[in-house]
Amino acid sequence: MFTFLALAIPTSAVADDDFTIPRYDIECAGVEGSEGSYLVQVWVYMKKPKADFSTFKMVAVHGVLFRGYGNETGCKAQRPLAGSQTVENEKADFFKPFFNEGQYEKYTKILDSSITNQKINKKLYRMGMVVSVAKDQLRKDLEKAGVLKGLGSIF
Repeated sequence: MFTFLALAIPTSAVADDDFTIPRYDIECAGVEGSEGSYLVQVWVYMKKPKADFSTFKMVAVHGVLFRGYGNETGCKAQRPLAGSQTVENEKADFFKPFFNEGQYEKYTKILDSSITNQKINKKLYRMGMVVSVAKDQLRKDLEKAGVLKGLGSIF
């Protein structure tokens, strides 16, 4: 029994350190977000349709940080706050707990709890939700934590 417990503890510790961002798309959902925030439509691909608000919030913040979005819907295109995807890997010691422990949720707000559900094929669904992301506060907090460089450091 001791051997079983000794083997189980390291396995669960590894699982807690690892976070997985599901496959998703992000796009502008309009300009009705409050000042200092982005209003985004996020689409999460799932094998089984399930309404998990925290997943939508997580991919919204991840998308604002590392992907940005284009101007397909008539909105102004937005570059990723972090500048590039490499920041996620370079600052993994910060972002793993940030996403694992739900710290990202304080920067999000679900505006409408309705979820758009699209069946892609027999084994895949695309589910969408509109999320507001407080991008100014997110940037400010990440700069304070030393994860992102401040805008003033450019000059």
